[in-house]
Amino acid sequence: MQFQERLERIRPFQVMGLVERAQTLEREGRDVIHMEIGEPDFPCPEPILRAGQQALAARSLRYTGSTGLPALREAIANHYQRSFGVDLDPNRIIVTPGASGALLLASALLVGPGDRVLMADPNYPCNRHFMALMGGEVDSVPVGPGSNWQLDADLMAQHWRPDTRLAMLATPSNPTGHVLSTEALSGVADAVAARNGTLLVDEIYQGLSWEVAPETVLNVAPQALVVNSFSKYFGMTGWRLGWLVAPDEAIEPLTRLAQNIFLAPSTPAQHAALAAFEPECRDELERRRQVLGERRDALLRALEPLGLAPSVPPQGAFYLWLDISRYSHDSRAFCARLLEEESVAITPGSDFAVAGGEHHVRIAFTTDVERLEAGVARLARFIARQAVS
Repeated sequence: MQFQERLERIRPFQVMGLVERAQTLEREGRDVIHMEIGEPDFPCPEPILRAGQQALAARSLRYTGSTGLPALREAIANHYQRSFGVDLDPNRIIVTPGASGALLLASALLVGPGDRVLMADPNYPCNRHFMALMGGEVDSVPVGPGSNWQLDADLMAQHWRPDTRLAMLATPSNPTGHVLSTEALSGVADAVAARNGTLLVDEIYQGLSWEVAPETVLNVAPQALVVNSFSKYFGMTGWRLGWLVAPDEAIEPLTRLAQNIFLAPSTPAQHAALAAFEPECRDELERRRQVLGERRDALLRALEPLGLAPSVPPQGAFYLWLDISRYSHDSRAFCARLLEEESVAITPGSDFAVAGGEHHVRIAFTTDVERLEAGVARLARFIARQAVS
């Protein structure tokens, strides 16, 4: 059997190997503190669970249209109006199997062999890999505290090439948790438009922010493509449901792609997601957002004595991006040893960053404060034994 060469550009997601090892250690009786996976310990919100159960009881299991239930597309459009003041035609919304389904549609629509794509480094690795799968060339632009760990208009201008077709942003971002302000989003959108490019924005962690109000690029760039998800803010990870917002002229080709790639998103998941916008559910989701903010603050305080607290604290998502260069120059080995020696699971930065990932790790504050503080205590014990490796 001969495999396609493009698969060589799709690197494994290293954290999954750590997850499997952590699970093995737990089966052996070890108490593992999980700070590696982007999935908070909250259960699925009760209104969503009830709606899904009702859909199953009513046998609402037949295919929906490829772009999703009309009622759910309308509910998402209403969410944009209520939350962000954006008037959005429901026909511009395509419901997908997870945000990954939305990213697949967008990359298939926009990227071909040799097309260049700009994105920040570090970034969620699947963003790069989807572009590579379509034959695109990703220009990963190193970012840091000076640009709030985001691409800005100046960086866009510096790194745009004649064959650049697409710029992709993420706000709040994974792995750093940093947010682009409305002004910054506007500047980037103008820079892309001035070069006749297309802007794609990952807003998967929208709603999970502190100190800054949630925002959407659609307020400053109505023609941008937007990827979003029911997994993060809405707590529906296992339901595998997301959506893509696209300009009118893109809907017909995107619909053709959806018909052929996945036919339709999960019907029970769509019925369940309708409850995500009800007041009872929104109240619970807001409570969870506040709890995550308390976890972030507790984790920052615990990391401060170790010299690991980030100089620019994250304003969103549920991650911290930590510079471990004073302790190690091999984040993969650092995380593997931390798991084996102290039963703490965190994610190597080399999963996310082309440049500098070996000097960073990502910690997810997805468990309760007591466990987070215990995890940092174990981390402190671990690094006290380390020479820089």
